Amino acid sequence: MLDWEAISGLKMVSLESLFLNDCERTQRFSIDDCGILFDFAKTHLTVEVVETFGRLAQSAGLIAKRDALFGGQIVNVTEGRAAGHCAERGEGAADSVARAKTLHSRMRSLIEVIEAGGMGEIAHILHIGIGGSALGPQLLFDALARDAGRYDVAVVSNVDGAALAEVFRRFDPHKTLIAVASKTFTTSETLLNAASVLEWMTGAGVDDPLGRVIALTAAPEKALEWGIDETRILPFSESVGGRYSLWSSIGFPAAIALGWSGFEELLEGAAEMDRHFRFRPVEANAPVIAAFADLYYTQVKQCETRAIFAYDERLRLLPSYLQQLEMESNGKSVSADGARLGRHAAPVTWGGVGTDAQHAVFQLLHQGSHLIPVEFVAVIEPGHDLDEAHHQQLLGNCFAQGAALMAGRPSDDLARSYTGDRPSTTILLDRLDPRTLGSLIAFYEARTFVNAVLLGINPFDQFGVELGKQMAKAIDAGGVTFDASTMALIARAGV
Repeated sequence: MLDWEAISGLKMVSLESLFLNDCERTQRFSIDDCGILFDFAKTHLTVEVVETFGRLAQSAGLIAKRDALFGGQIVNVTEGRAAGHCAERGEGAADSVARAKTLHSRMRSLIEVIEAGGMGEIAHILHIGIGGSALGPQLLFDALARDAGRYDVAVVSNVDGAALAEVFRRFDPHKTLIAVASKTFTTSETLLNAASVLEWMTGAGVDDPLGRVIALTAAPEKALEWGIDETRILPFSESVGGRYSLWSSIGFPAAIALGWSGFEELLEGAAEMDRHFRFRPVEANAPVIAAFADLYYTQVKQCETRAIFAYDERLRLLPSYLQQLEMESNGKSVSADGARLGRHAAPVTWGGVGTDAQHAVFQLLHQGSHLIPVEFVAVIEPGHDLDEAHHQQLLGNCFAQGAALMAGRPSDDLARSYTGDRPSTTILLDRLDPRTLGSLIAFYEARTFVNAVLLGINPFDQFGVELGKQMAKAIDAGGVTFDASTMALIARAGV
């Protein structure tokens, strides 16, 4: 692999100089495809930086590993399996694609039964999951189907009973359908929440509450053991990781809320970005260029965080979704070969919604001592029919923030001085619909993969989440001694 010293030795030229010395910089560092404009011009990428990272990518075997991902080969080396999420949208090994289509057809058939009244009168869909089994469906519904008018959908992930209690106040138990989403169908928080929902329905006099449950899982035998009829189990492939699973039956609440045609558009949008990632050259490949920028700031400038701001209320859950995608995938300190990495991997992903965030955290972005790469995500077509001044002001604020971060403003009064030269990327969607959202999410998946390949880590396992789970189970079981602080907390709370 190319020595990382070549990367560390890259010089950072000011953004102002980069624009002054290249009248075509905006065009050179913008990529327009899949209904999305990716503007990297206000990052410190240069032709030299891209070429240097391109050599690193070649040395790291990016092309071969990308082909292995789409070819259904083993890319999750620690668990010895493929990563099958691309096959869910039709881009992968033929047998994996065929299986995904079969399971999608099964989901579509069940949705048609529900729509035809085969499970009684349904007004509410309660989706219970956690992590990838909840964040993806919640993002899809919130972004695309809030006003669809088909069903009232709620996603509950937190084991805190207050989350369920809020839903119980809104939903009619006699008109509620439950989707229990768990890859292994052993997730303790999810199963406890599901049991509490059944108790709620039983207490309300619902006949056969278990008959209102649909299981979304890669372990159908576990769902059968739990008591769910085989006709209401929607399996997905074991090779599809939780945080990559919204394209599978885990996306059931979005599919039923959007209608099947909307779900198919989502899949096709993702497939379109998959083809972009597979066939575009490096210099015109949005996920690859985005990963180069990520690595430039984490490895050259030692930036420890990356901020994402959605300038569209419909995308308010995007930062939370990306936190899991990026930090659970690449939050590693060990290489795929089992050696200590010796460098930072994933930065801390955080963010919020514009313009709210401007009045909360942008002070630090503009004048703080940290250099934080910022990503703005916006949509040209508004999601409402109010006075167009709303959307004009929203977009104006978005674009102005990127310009201000770059330009800064000197002042003799240091408290009012802005250093500028702070990088940002702008991702501008033509409109927010299932197709473009599918492309956007697939872009982030591919970007995460490229980062992992160049760092030499495996983005498809997540052993780091297990230790805390094991200790929580030990607390539930009792009879285990922890450190003095933890034992004092257990005693104080009566756990």
